[in-house]
Amino acid sequence: MNPTFRGAMLSLAAFGFYATHDVVVKFLGESYSAFQLIFFSGLMGFPLVTMMLMGDRRDGTLIPRHPWWTALRSVAAVTTGVMGFFAFSKLPMAEAYAIFFAMPLLITLMAIPMLGEKVGPRRGAAVVVGLIGVLIVLRPGSGDSFGIGHLAALGAATTGALTSVIVRKIGQEERSVVLMLYPMMLSFFAMGLMLPFVYVPMPVEHLGLTALMAFLGMLGALAVIAAYRAAPAVVVAPMQYSQIIWAALYGWVFFGESINLNTAIGTAIIIASGVYIVLREDTPLVSQNRPVLESRSRLDIGTTPRISHWLKRFEKQDPGR
Repeated sequence: MNPTFRGAMLSLAAFGFYATHDVVVKFLGESYSAFQLIFFSGLMGFPLVTMMLMGDRRDGTLIPRHPWWTALRSVAAVTTGVMGFFAFSKLPMAEAYAIFFAMPLLITLMAIPMLGEKVGPRRGAAVVVGLIGVLIVLRPGSGDSFGIGHLAALGAATTGALTSVIVRKIGQEERSVVLMLYPMMLSFFAMGLMLPFVYVPMPVEHLGLTALMAFLGMLGALAVIAAYRAAPAVVVAPMQYSQIIWAALYGWVFFGESINLNTAIGTAIIIASGVYIVLREDTPLVSQNRPVLESRSRLDIGTTPRISHWLKRFEKQDPGR
């Protein structure tokens, strides 16, 4: 099989796993708070992540070289998780995804002051057009549709973009184990502190679903790693937008949801602008930092390590590539 085609298929499978993960989030979100879901999903996935952390054999300490950036990223990652999970509990799946898809646009904007990225008129116009698409989905001013769920989704996209740009800024100097460990620990303790105030007893089958969430997240991550090893980022990255198809299908089958005209139009505009930015960033003369292409995770929620760290680990184990 052609490596590029294999990479595209693997990435489609990965985002299918992620979308299925989000179905479980939405289902459980009808009965439990985001704090409780993040706590238990992180707890279920902790043994797998711990094994990966123990695999870092390089000399060094766990003290970050950039403590303030590391702290800001950790807080942003935890905030992203809470707002993202909450948004799924309040919004139709396709609508939540449409707003999350604003992340590449926000990454491009944040990369200007934080990375010194120069954004030319074409990428700048794509960002403006994409933000117009976000406004079409949000429909601000229409009191019967715009609500706290939309604000949570937009907030998650913003803080998720911030975590990605911070990793691009300090990732070459910080150990991967440091970048993985601090958000995970903050998420565990912060969610644990909130748990007594929001805890609702969970039957065994719902605890099993939190384990399924961790497992699907792991499957998605491994499939994305395989995709990036088989095909260039410019092929794999746009495949994230396939989640809107899964969202529409799952939303209809499990939750009786449908996509309204505003969401469909806004989503199409956001996807078109996002794909254009990805294609432009693949041109070396256009972008030196490639902040969107190098952002290889979904929403960074602090309970699982970022794909980029896993990918680096696999590449080091296979120096022939």
